[in-house]
Amino acid sequence: MVEAWRSGGETLSEFAARYGVDPKRIARWAARLQRPRPEAVRFHPVRLVGVEPGKGSGSAIEIRLVGGRRVRVARGFDAEDLRRVLAVLEPGTRC
Repeated sequence: MVEAWRSGGETLSEFAARYGVDPKRIARWAARLQRPRPEAVRFHPVRLVGVEPGKGSGSAIEIRLVGGRRVRVARGFDAEDLRRVLAVLEPGTRC
């Protein structure tokens, strides 16, 4: 998101409003990325509500990419196929 904001020519407020993101969050990430040694990224745990553990819901997974594009994959998708699709849509990022 930081890269998209910086390369887009919009002010931080305009960019954040267009994507429905708090501008403080983007500014915080921009500051982190400017540091000589970026901190380790920590992910928050996710809990599925109303789904039996280990069973999944059987519905599609939707991934929202920078720029607003979305990729939807059905249950049982091949992870390597998804990596190849994402490499085309978002070159330079790692899965």
